[in-house]
Amino acid sequence: MGSRKAYVIGIAVLVVVIAGVVGIRLWKASKSRQAFAFDTAKVERGALVAKVTATGTLSAIVTVQVGSQVSGTIAVLKADFNSAVHKGELIAKIDPRLFDAAVQQARANLIAAEGNLAKAKAQAVDADRQYQRNVTLAAKKFIAQADLDTSQSTADADRAAVDAAAGTVEQAKAQLNTALVNLAYTDIICPTDGTVISRNVDVGQTVAASFSAPVLFLIAQDLNKMQVDTSVAESDIGKLKPQMRATFTVDAYPTEKFTGIVRQVRNSPQTVQNVVTYDAVIDVPNPDLKLKPGMTANCTFIYAERDEALRVPNSALRFRPPAELLASLHPGGKPEKPKREGGGERASGTGAGAGPATGTGGRGGPWASADPSQKSVWVLKDGKAKPVRLKTGVSDGSWTEVVQGELAEGDLVITDIASGAAKTTQATPPGGAMPRRMF
Repeated sequence: MGSRKAYVIGIAVLVVVIAGVVGIRLWKASKSRQAFAFDTAKVERGALVAKVTATGTLSAIVTVQVGSQVSGTIAVLKADFNSAVHKGELIAKIDPRLFDAAVQQARANLIAAEGNLAKAKAQAVDADRQYQRNVTLAAKKFIAQADLDTSQSTADADRAAVDAAAGTVEQAKAQLNTALVNLAYTDIICPTDGTVISRNVDVGQTVAASFSAPVLFLIAQDLNKMQVDTSVAESDIGKLKPQMRATFTVDAYPTEKFTGIVRQVRNSPQTVQNVVTYDAVIDVPNPDLKLKPGMTANCTFIYAERDEALRVPNSALRFRPPAELLASLHPGGKPEKPKREGGGERASGTGAGAGPATGTGGRGGPWASADPSQKSVWVLKDGKAKPVRLKTGVSDGSWTEVVQGELAEGDLVITDIASGAAKTTQATPPGGAMPRRMF
């Protein structure tokens, strides 16, 4: 009886084990037969505009800072914000009284110096006459040789005093000229035709020019012609060239697009928080004076255009196939290494154009290439996914041009695994254990 019971129990256990193994195999088989559901997009022809975006600041092409050469109190202001000014026009005046006094003192010093020069000349003439008389007397032995030598020394000294007095006169003239120049500097003269965009002083304010010239006015030479100084990232600066067309908008006129021409791409780098940018200068006409200095411009540089390009969405280039898809394509093991067009083998991997456990676009993989334009996509044909290698061209951020490859207009390229399909397969196998997600 006991042996029969054990026999029945053994058969029951065996049946359960067989049922479990068969159930697991059936579950795996059904899972392997499960069709992948994909999100796809059509390969199509259309326009492509490749562009670089950057921000910049508007300014006048020529901006002149008008300062003061001398210190003093502002006595007169003849220009204000937005004033139209002309070259040679008086736009401000510093109180000239101290400088007038300095001029008068310098003139007095010059007069005194000229008087001393005249006195020195008269003394030199008298000393020379005295020396000549002593020469005559010494020849007749009427005076001692010592007296003759003394008179000669006196004549020489008086002639030297004339030269010294002449030098003092020149110094006084230079001081007078300096005083006159400083007096002239009290008139602040406009250096160019233009418009005052900044005034930094008021009447009665004291300006000090001891260490550096204070800026009184900022004058834009011509607001009908403006420029935009843009900060272009170092990764994009190679796409910009002089004479390239650029468009931009400003916050003041969000619906209006302005057009300019790149004048130059400057070589000086600007580094802020380890981010390197370069200044691309855009010349912009401003006939209506809508654009004002200091406005922020959102610029777009178009460096390539295609009218009827064969294009694929960038999401297809970024698609990475799941491991189940790769395993279904190569059930016998690793994929074969595709041949180069000129012979040889490409590096092997787990996906088209991908490194290990990655999809398209990665490094390594069967379609890996040193050429960054060599990429691959997955195409859905007859319900089956197939990797296709291609060569890409320009991109507008959403679409990429196909230059070469086995793609035709209307082909369906895979952009993602459909939500709720193989991407999230969570079927419960016999025994209640949940399968591990593959990705």
